[in-house]
Amino acid sequence: MPSVPSVPLNNGVTIPQLGFGTFQIPPDETCETTVAALEAGYRHIDTAQMYGNEKEVGQAVRESGLDRADVFVTSKLDNGAHAPDEALRAFDRSLEELGFDYLDLFLIHWPLPGGPGDYVETWKTLEEIYRSGRAKAIGVSNFQENHLRRLLDSSTVVPAVNQIEVHPYLTQEPLRAFGAEHDIATEAWSPIAQGKVLSDPAITRIAERVGRTPAQVVLRWHLQRGDIIFPKSVTLKRIQDNIAVFDFELSEGDIGEIAALNRDERTGPDPDTFNG
Repeated sequence: MPSVPSVPLNNGVTIPQLGFGTFQIPPDETCETTVAALEAGYRHIDTAQMYGNEKEVGQAVRESGLDRADVFVTSKLDNGAHAPDEALRAFDRSLEELGFDYLDLFLIHWPLPGGPGDYVETWKTLEEIYRSGRAKAIGVSNFQENHLRRLLDSSTVVPAVNQIEVHPYLTQEPLRAFGAEHDIATEAWSPIAQGKVLSDPAITRIAERVGRTPAQVVLRWHLQRGDIIFPKSVTLKRIQDNIAVFDFELSEGDIGEIAALNRDERTGPDPDTFNG
């Protein structure tokens, strides 16, 4: 079984650097696929209130036979629950759905600039949850540098992570550097750009040379750059392949060649304009 390294967060909590994502996995498939991921060696599961599958993630952790303390579970706040009282109720619902008495990591899913509620006030609610011990760490998702600066200027707890879209066509170098400067770990969602990067000639050429799949090469690229990733699949072979990335390394030249593919091309919404 692969040994996945852990990354220390800024409050001392450690998170497995590679996890299993459940975005767009239907609830009726979530438990089975998550159990398969846990059996394959994953110990980090990423879900969200908006995914509608928290209940099944919790069920999978119980069915796996693993101790709750051995599985790192993340969830994220629904966009419609940014008001402080609503955020508290939403967090309580997540624990109820999951069947847990704590979350390892809880995130604001989107900053929603100009949208309902203010993310600074929402963050203060997450700080309250964190102080209660019901979330071992708190962070944000899809925050740009301007959002992070405002948050840092107005709060006491520095986000443990910023979960953002990162892949070879959107390398996010300035935002990742800002996070590193402030001890905010970067988590990369859509790490293979929904498959768009897998046919890129540079990536396929490297994959052929190292004897790995293009997806494994891209996931290894993320890991060697130090980011936390959680690829998603409902196919057992891909679930297994995605974690089989710790027995080879890319050269510095490979890392640079893949980074040079950047186009600032998103597969998801622009956080500066998205309002849910």
